[in-house]
Amino acid sequence: EVQLVESGGGLVQAGGSLRLSCAASGIAFEPYSIGWFRQAPGKEREGISCIRSSDGATYYRDSVKGRFTISSDNARNTVYLEMNSLKPEDTAVYYCATDFDYYCSESGLEETDFSSWGRGTQVTVSS
Repeated sequence: EVQLVESGGGLVQAGGSLRLSCAASGIAFEPYSIGWFRQAPGKEREGISCIRSSDGATYYRDSVKGRFTISSDNARNTVYLEMNSLKPEDTAVYYCATDFDYYCSESGLEETDFSSWGRGTQVTVSS
């Protein structure tokens, strides 16, 4: 059974940084892709970034491009999301997700592409 556990969220001032982690276990398929989503209060969940395990290829949503960096440590089965220059509009619950049938590409990521989800970690950016 695939398990994903997010950590690293917290409260930070605008302009600050946070690094989120997604620890994965039970992934028995290769290659795999991990996606990061976020959901702000009253809004739909949106996909913001993904990474492929096979070659490290990445995708970023325009709203986070240049500020967020996704990376993976395959030895630790952990994917990171480094978030810099944070804005109040980045406030949301952040989730990581995976699915055996999803392949990270420039096409982006949709919630319906994924079957395994973590519980999320809260990120709050104060102005």
